[in-house]
Amino acid sequence: MQTLKLAIGDLGRLTATKVETIRYYERIGLLAAPARTAGNYRAYTTEHLNRLSFIRRSRDLGFSLEQVRALLDLSDDRDRPCEAVDAIAKEHLAEVDRKIADLRSLRRELGSMIAQCRCGTVADCRIIEALSP
Repeated sequence: MQTLKLAIGDLGRLTATKVETIRYYERIGLLAAPARTAGNYRAYTTEHLNRLSFIRRSRDLGFSLEQVRALLDLSDDRDRPCEAVDAIAKEHLAEVDRKIADLRSLRRELGSMIAQCRCGTVADCRIIEALSP
């Protein structure tokens, strides 16, 4: 089997990740530093591609970097029970639910402000009035 050797730009394109982000993930230890070529270029493998894809998918779902790190650590121990994974996902779901509730409240407040608008002058604008101290 031939070993995959990807340049950082190729890895970025395959995972829709900016090169700076890949380097950042390496610096903070989410992604292992790859071997170097004779010309001192990074040479990423299938393992890097899979791990970065996992990180990207986790981030796309809104998991924090700390949660991603924990999920990666758990995924590295395949024989471990998945209760810890469930706990992280449930914690994140609760956070998403809180954000949705906050956004609904914000929407109601903005809707109320807009509904009070009489389309007069700015001097009489209810929105400006509501925003002013």
